[in-house]
Amino acid sequence: MSAPESEAPVETKRTGPPEPRAASGAPVDFVRQIVTDDVRRGRRQGRVHTRFPPEPNGYLHIGHAKAICLDFGVAEEFAGLCNLRFDDTNPAKENVEYVDAIREDIHWLRFDWGDREFYASDYFERLYQCAVALVRQGKAYVDSLTAEEIRDYRGTLTDPGRESPYRNRSVEENLDLLDRMRQGEFPDGMHVLRAKIDMASPNINMRDPTLYRIRHATHHRTGDAWCIYPTYDYAHPLSDAFEQITHSLCTLEFEDHRPLYDWVIAQLDFVDPPQQIEFARLNLSYTITSKRKLAQLVTEGHVTGWDDPRLPTLAGLRRRGYTPEAIRDFCGRIGVDKSEGVVDLALLEHCLREHLNARALRVMGVLRPIKVVLLNYPEGEVEELDAINNPEDDSAGTRKVPFSRELYIDRDDFREVPPPKYHRLSPGAEVRLRYAYIIKCVDVVKDEHGEITALHCTYDPETKSGSGPQAKRRVKGTIHWVSAGHALPAEVRRYDRLFSVEQPGRDRPLVEDVSPTSLEALTDSWVEPSLADAPAGSRYQFERLGYFVVDADSVRGRLVFNRTVTLRDTWAKIEQRQVRDSR
Repeated sequence: MSAPESEAPVETKRTGPPEPRAASGAPVDFVRQIVTDDVRRGRRQGRVHTRFPPEPNGYLHIGHAKAICLDFGVAEEFAGLCNLRFDDTNPAKENVEYVDAIREDIHWLRFDWGDREFYASDYFERLYQCAVALVRQGKAYVDSLTAEEIRDYRGTLTDPGRESPYRNRSVEENLDLLDRMRQGEFPDGMHVLRAKIDMASPNINMRDPTLYRIRHATHHRTGDAWCIYPTYDYAHPLSDAFEQITHSLCTLEFEDHRPLYDWVIAQLDFVDPPQQIEFARLNLSYTITSKRKLAQLVTEGHVTGWDDPRLPTLAGLRRRGYTPEAIRDFCGRIGVDKSEGVVDLALLEHCLREHLNARALRVMGVLRPIKVVLLNYPEGEVEELDAINNPEDDSAGTRKVPFSRELYIDRDDFREVPPPKYHRLSPGAEVRLRYAYIIKCVDVVKDEHGEITALHCTYDPETKSGSGPQAKRRVKGTIHWVSAGHALPAEVRRYDRLFSVEQPGRDRPLVEDVSPTSLEALTDSWVEPSLADAPAGSRYQFERLGYFVVDADSVRGRLVFNRTVTLRDTWAKIEQRQVRDSR
């Protein structure tokens, strides 16, 4: 059977089959090996054309990032093309908000589809004509069983299905019913169009699957022009074929659907049909990547929205301060495999730390402040001290930080009764202030409730960092600080893992695994004045505390920071332990 006539196929010209190259010298994975073999054999004229086909019914998440890096990465490595195609065949759950968010996320990951943005809805007429052709050839029929009856007739994994009593309707009756379905004569659920394949097939997906169903719903692009919509299993292979895709990469849950994918394309005699290749999806500890479950968290108010920094959505990761480079590095490290597994979240955090350590400017911020008064420092005097912006990057230079008689230090850096081996500030003890002087606590000031309100200290003027021999006098502790008269007020949101268990929702309802300590908002924090004009999205290392990003909620005079990740690198410790255990 020939494909119904329609628009010209998409051109995917390329010159010469290049050798495959894996990122960072990593071994070529099985997907790239398949593509390599196809190119070398000249299959499909040596073309490589992939696609990323999201459904616009939610925001992309870290699992999609793996697919994006694979789809666009393979095309780039083989001098091919990658399309962006929205699988918009279910109007009840899709809208323009998700389309726009998906575009933004892919561009944020530094990938681009050029002028190759398509929609399944672009092909609605062509898909319908293909369905008519299938009916004319006796390969499809209109079924009038209810959805429950269809499930019952389909059988089970161990028992074959039964043929519908409507399976042998005449071609003429099927064409008439299909046309009337299109014209909107029937309510939702009254009829469906099914492929006529094999009700006894051991693969349940081949037991006369549904190709079209009635949905009286307004589509975000086509409006009310259609009231019947193709299923994913029908629209997807044909959309691939229309666009002359060569390698259709998808996750393992579609492996059992591949015979149906091939069947649909085979009925229409496409030249050089696409090949579906399945790979393992990304499963990440302490994380969920189900859009349905993510939507539940959003709609039930367990998070603030799709871009909540605790979510694994790309919008949430971006707002939390993740970089596209770190995510792409992570996707490269985990590789592409056929076997399912769970990747430790610590690896993603490790990739992020590596990137931020090299790029993020250092600043000082005090999250839970306690005032320090330097009794022997001249009142009204202000010094401008040199501070290093990034010790990993000499080109980042230095900045000036003001130093004065009254400072803030972090409450965690003082103990009135210090435990053993405590090397921070305590009564009678000395510490060095970063980039400044050595100070000594001589008195603790408390209010009527016994709460500490200030620390009275003295400073050693001979110990200014970088000023001479005395500056090298050593003490065991160094702490950060800000000048009380110059610091900027800030809110700091300390985010942690959203879930308290490695596999959320496995042993109890998902929402019961949401951690009550996943967010701590500190509203009385202070940061150094160099951050006054820091735009939203700027990433910094707060010295000794971790990496933080300026949130979009910031306003002039009131900055808001999200903690991106702590300084502690769990993954590095895991790697060290693995090496040690292997000896």
